[in-house]
Amino acid sequence: MEDPAVLVLKRAVELDSASRFQESLVCYQEGIDLLIRVLKATNDQKKKAHYRDKITSYMDRAEEIKKYIEKEKEDGKYHKQIKIEENTKGFSYEKLFQEYLNETVTEVWVEDPYIRQVHQLYNFLRFCEMLVKGRCKVKTIHLLTSHNEGNEQSQQMTILEEIKQSLQDFGVTLDVSYSPSIHDREIRFNNGWMIKIGRGLDYFKKPQGRFCLGYCDFDLRPCHETTVDIFHTKHTKKT
Repeated sequence: MEDPAVLVLKRAVELDSASRFQESLVCYQEGIDLLIRVLKATNDQKKKAHYRDKITSYMDRAEEIKKYIEKEKEDGKYHKQIKIEENTKGFSYEKLFQEYLNETVTEVWVEDPYIRQVHQLYNFLRFCEMLVKGRCKVKTIHLLTSHNEGNEQSQQMTILEEIKQSLQDFGVTLDVSYSPSIHDREIRFNNGWMIKIGRGLDYFKKPQGRFCLGYCDFDLRPCHETTVDIFHTKHTKKT
């Protein structure tokens, strides 16, 4: 069990050195937990003393990072950037958002001009499923998007109405608004987190077939290149 702890803590130090503090904190916490298990399973007193020193050192650093992140959030300066490279996998909505969806989240705002085509509406549905399944207690989702063109506009509105009715079965209200001038894409949670994705929710590539891996599990779906910017503000603006 020592080897997994070493690997995770080594990754924590690397992320720490690269100023990727939020990610390093997660690794420190995971690595400390693994090292505590090693400590409990060890009878050698000399090794126990060594592990205790290491655990104390890593806990002190994790606490420093935690305080730094909290201060950055309080000052409205927190900013994390994730670059999703072309054709990379492992960036499902769960992987991207769950870190910021704690029990205090009850309201979500989605601004994305491209929740129009069928595959984009499926993306939004997947996003809603993630919110309902997660540990957050979402009660209201606000969607601001643009109308589809021509005959497909009625299809867009019909599908969104179906999603709205389905969410009601889970005690969630979907509020849909349309704007002809919307351009920016951002997602906000009422705990202060704001996520801006260059391509909005539509950053997955089309699957090669309906029975190919990645068709259902977005972690296995190749992505388009895009950038994700994550901020924290004291007060999330409401539309």
